[in-house]
Amino acid sequence: MAPDAPSFWTRRGLLRTAATGIALGIARLALPSETWASRLPDGRVSLYNLQTDERLSVTYRTDSGAYDQDALNELNHFLRCHHTNGTTTMDVRLIEFINLVQKRIGGRRDLLIVSGYRSPEYNEQLIRMGTRAARHSYHVSGRAVDVQIPGVPLRTLREVALRLGCGGVGYYPRGKFVHLDSGPFRHW
Repeated sequence: MAPDAPSFWTRRGLLRTAATGIALGIARLALPSETWASRLPDGRVSLYNLQTDERLSVTYRTDSGAYDQDALNELNHFLRCHHTNGTTTMDVRLIEFINLVQKRIGGRRDLLIVSGYRSPEYNEQLIRMGTRAARHSYHVSGRAVDVQIPGVPLRTLREVALRLGCGGVGYYPRGKFVHLDSGPFRHW
């Protein structure tokens, strides 16, 4: 190690950084408890991806609250970055938020995905192009989607999402979508 190397590059610093990264990764991949999930409406969503022209109807959680990893993997692929085809593990709390919104609005209509996961490269490109993409967007960490529902005014979609109080809700009438994320409750 070079004498002028930063102290965080020591063996102890590297191990601490690795341990923190592993702990955060495990926490993010941990699924909500079955007790919590069993109190939610049925774990089935019907989605249509506007970017890839794909449709997915999937049951990702049983009535008892157990999550189906194969179904969650299908959702990860379905919500992939349409620009790079890259995937990530989508936050199951986001999937539950999507489900709640869809059920409150009527449940039979497909929820249209305008944007799901964004690779860091694609997010950077959007920023350089001057769009309203955030540098630390929840889309990059698999915690956000932009949605619309045919026949449902965006204001109604926004109000339903806000009443749930589950996470972030952004209203973009010019872009014709509502942003949903699994971060802390807030709105704009």
